[in-house]
Amino acid sequence: MAKTKAGGTTVGSPDVGAQRAVEVNLIAVLVAVTGGEPRLMTLDGGRALPSGPFELEHRSLQSGLRDWVEQQTHHPLGYVEQLYTFADRDRAEGVALGRVISISYLGLTREDASRPAGDSWRSWYDYFPWEDWRAGRPPNLDSVILPALNAFANLGATEAQAAERRQRIALAFGLAGNAWNEELTLQRYELLFEAGLVAEAVRGGGKGGAVLPGREMIADHRRILATGIARLRAKIKYRPVVFELMPPSFTLLQLQRCVEALGGRLVHKQNFRRLVEQQELVEETGETAAELPGRPAKLFRFRPAVELERSIAGTKLPLVRT
Repeated sequence: MAKTKAGGTTVGSPDVGAQRAVEVNLIAVLVAVTGGEPRLMTLDGGRALPSGPFELEHRSLQSGLRDWVEQQTHHPLGYVEQLYTFADRDRAEGVALGRVISISYLGLTREDASRPAGDSWRSWYDYFPWEDWRAGRPPNLDSVILPALNAFANLGATEAQAAERRQRIALAFGLAGNAWNEELTLQRYELLFEAGLVAEAVRGGGKGGAVLPGREMIADHRRILATGIARLRAKIKYRPVVFELMPPSFTLLQLQRCVEALGGRLVHKQNFRRLVEQQELVEETGETAAELPGRPAKLFRFRPAVELERSIAGTKLPLVRT
């Protein structure tokens, strides 16, 4: 083992003239929901996720991640789980001879306005505007995205490849009788990458059409973010992880807005409240808040058993409003 210049762990072959390195990086998708908006901790003007190399002195991968996030953002990590390990040779930057292994994690927290100004929180829909359906079907989906993807499908080398592409597009984007599935964030991004419609696909000289709106990120960070969004959208349906994102007391409308922000879909108010009550996720605090002028709303908190167990049935997303 040796050290890279950046301090990360490197595996090399000393018998060759130019060392081929394997760099291990730890990357955090750190999410908060503030004002009904899913927010992401970023660095480098919004271009990067908090990350750093796994070093020999780190006790574990997760402890290394926590160290880097706290150093770079001054924000302690709470709930953390491992996402995925990425090692694609052609999707990394800055390593001419070797491979970067990116081990990603999902962290849930609450945005703290008292933290230093260096913290940079941004809506994750800045990066994936086509994923936000709260105001209805995204306007550029039919006018820009789907025509470009159809053109990509038609460029298949064979009719079989073109048909396979069309099938993937239909499944990912809710076409040909398929419903829009908010959990397929990564699959949609991968299709757009293959079609050359995102900046990350064309910046290295790759061919593609007009780049879609959506903030670019360094290396493979937007792909990792897509993975984190997909994981969290799936997870809120079977585990009550949303309480990690909520203040100690909240109204049911605030809880609903949090779920809607994460899922990118509106939910039916009565169905949502019925599910929350049936699953006994919350209890009244006995206090109220002025949610709307002249209409105080009850304040709730998550039941202690929910916070203790964390593995019971979660906040399943109800039907979308019609």
